[in-house]
Amino acid sequence: MIKITFLGAGSTVFARNVLGDCMCTPALYDSEIALYDIDAKRLSDSEIILNAINKNVNSGKAIIKTYLGVENRKAALKNATFVVNAIQVGGYDPCTITDFEIPKKYGLKQTIADTLGIGGIMRALRTIPVMAEFAKDMEEVCPDTLFLNYTNPMAMLTGYMQRYTKIRTVGLCHSVQVCSGDLLKNLDMEDKLNGRTELIAGINHMAWLLKIKDKAGNDLYPEIKKRAAAKNAAGKHNDMVRYEYMNHLGYYCTESSEHNAEYNPLFIKSKYPEMIEKYNIPLDEYPKRCVKQIAEWDKEKEEILANGEITHERSKEYASYIMESVVTNVPYKIGGNVLNTGLIDNLPADACVELPCMVDGEGINPCHIGRLPVQLAAMNMTNINVQLLTIEAAVTKDMNYIYQAAMLDPHTAAELNIEDIKNMCDELIAAHGDYMSDYK
Repeated sequence: MIKITFLGAGSTVFARNVLGDCMCTPALYDSEIALYDIDAKRLSDSEIILNAINKNVNSGKAIIKTYLGVENRKAALKNATFVVNAIQVGGYDPCTITDFEIPKKYGLKQTIADTLGIGGIMRALRTIPVMAEFAKDMEEVCPDTLFLNYTNPMAMLTGYMQRYTKIRTVGLCHSVQVCSGDLLKNLDMEDKLNGRTELIAGINHMAWLLKIKDKAGNDLYPEIKKRAAAKNAAGKHNDMVRYEYMNHLGYYCTESSEHNAEYNPLFIKSKYPEMIEKYNIPLDEYPKRCVKQIAEWDKEKEEILANGEITHERSKEYASYIMESVVTNVPYKIGGNVLNTGLIDNLPADACVELPCMVDGEGINPCHIGRLPVQLAAMNMTNINVQLLTIEAAVTKDMNYIYQAAMLDPHTAAELNIEDIKNMCDELIAAHGDYMSDYK
C-alpha cells in the first residue's frame, strides 16, 4: 500500500489541497495517509476536514491516521512512500511577529520575510534543526522515501536536505505553474494562453521566464514588455516590481512583486520612502495574511462541522502529480528545486536551483539548462550568497556565519551598518529563545 506522510498536517488549508488532490487521483485513492503535527487542536481540525473529503470525493477509500507529538513521529514516517513537509516552526505567534517587529526597530522594513532577508534567515535557522531530526528518522524508518518540501525558506531548507542528508528531496513551490499564465491574463493576452510554450529556470522565488512563445512559435516577449511598461506607466497595480524587472533586466520573474521587493536593494529604501507608494509595495504583508487566514479557517471549520459537506477538485499543486508519476511510471514535467549538479552552468554547485524536471518511476530527473543571462545569474547570486551562509550557520552553529548572511543580504546591507546588523541578529536570536538555543 502507498503511504503518504504529511509533516505539519496542522497546516489545514494546505493539507486539504495536497491530500485532497491525492484523493482525486486514481493511482492514490486507497493510500494510507499519516497526518503528523505537534499541535493537537490543529491536527484534529485537519483530520475532520480530510475525513470529510475522503468520504465525499473518495468513497472512504483512503485510510487516514493521526500522529501527535515528537514521540509518534517515527510511527508516522515508518514505511512512507512519500513524505510531504509543510511545517512552520514557531508559527505566526511568536516567531513570525518577532521576525517583523525587531527588524522594524532597526529601521528595516519587510513584506513577507519567509524566504530571504533577515526574516528568512531566522526562519531557516529555527527550521533546519527540525529538518535534521526528520532526516534522521527517515533514514531509519523510510530511507527510500521521496521527500516533497513545501516549507520556506525553500532553497535553504531543500538545499540543506540535499547536501547534508541521504533523503531524496525535491522542493516545490506554487509560483512556477502560474507564472506565465497570470502574466498573460494580467496583460489582457488571454488569447495566447492555449498552446504556449515556456522555459523557466533560476532559483526559488527568483526563477526567470527565459522563453515564452505562442502555439505558432512566435516570441511573446516583445508584446509582453510593451504592455507591461505601459501598465506601469499608467498607475499603481499589484505587480509593478516584476514589470520593472522586465524593463531593466529583460525577463519576468516567477514569484510575486511583494516577495521580490525585498530580495534586492532597489525598491524598499529609507532614502526614497516614496518608492513604497510608487511601486505599491505592501509592507508587513505576511502578518496580515496570517491573521486573515486564521479567521477564514475558523469560519470554514464551523461550516464543515455544521453540515459535513465539503468537496474537492484537483489543484495545480505538484505533489499529487509527482506521486502519480512515480507510482505509474508515466512521465510528468514539473518545476522543481534540486541541487545544481551541473544544471545551470554559471551558478555554484552547492546552490539549490529551480528548473524543469521530468518525473517518472525513478523519481526526479532534472534538466540541464546551460548558462543564464549574466544579469540574471548575478541577481540570483545575491540571494544564493545568503542561502549558502545560512545553511553553513545551521550546520556549524557558528554565529559568524549568521552575521555574514545578514551582512550579505541585499536589502539588509543596503539599509543597516555592520554594528546594527550584528545587534539585530543577537536580539532576534535572544527573542526566539528555545527555537534558537543552538546559536547562543
